[in-house]
Amino acid sequence: MFSILQAAGWPIWPLLFASIIAVALIIERASALRRIKIVPAGLLQSVVADYRQSGISDAQLARLETHSPLGRVLAAGMRNAKASREIMKESIEEAGLSVAHELERFLTTLGTIATIAPLMGLFGTVVGMIEIFGSSTAAGNNPQALAHGISVALYNTAFGLIVAIPSMIFYRHFRALVDGFLVEMEQEAVKLVEMIHGERK
Repeated sequence: MFSILQAAGWPIWPLLFASIIAVALIIERASALRRIKIVPAGLLQSVVADYRQSGISDAQLARLETHSPLGRVLAAGMRNAKASREIMKESIEEAGLSVAHELERFLTTLGTIATIAPLMGLFGTVVGMIEIFGSSTAAGNNPQALAHGISVALYNTAFGLIVAIPSMIFYRHFRALVDGFLVEMEQEAVKLVEMIHGERK
């Protein structure tokens, strides 16, 4: 492996650094964006049942806020359960914006790596081509310098694609997950408002 890095030359190091960041972000987001953590099943029904049975206390709201992102959205609505329908919806929307921002954390970085990795590989290719042309002299070509230039060009191109392809796949996957979770949370929030204001059982 180290011999490949040597053959690829110094342009490979920024790509290697980008790949480490991409792997770390993929692992972190795969752990964070699990359905059971974001939109746990049965939470809405449990909240509404508790509210109808004995109301909801500040301690219960605090626990609900720390339970999950969906819990935070529902807690924002429950804090204003006795207010008008419009105020309750506004508080839910404000909490939803904050939750959406949190769920989208690091996705921009991962998408940026997926976009620039091929360009970084192309930069390494250009450096390799410069070395190839620089190896030409009046006496002829230096085979060792020529081989090194070709190695730099090809290894960087390949490594740029190796970093970019999985990064783009996971970026798209996580983006779709977040969008799906936000739609589900919006639906649950609408149900909460309708249940609290007596328009839905």
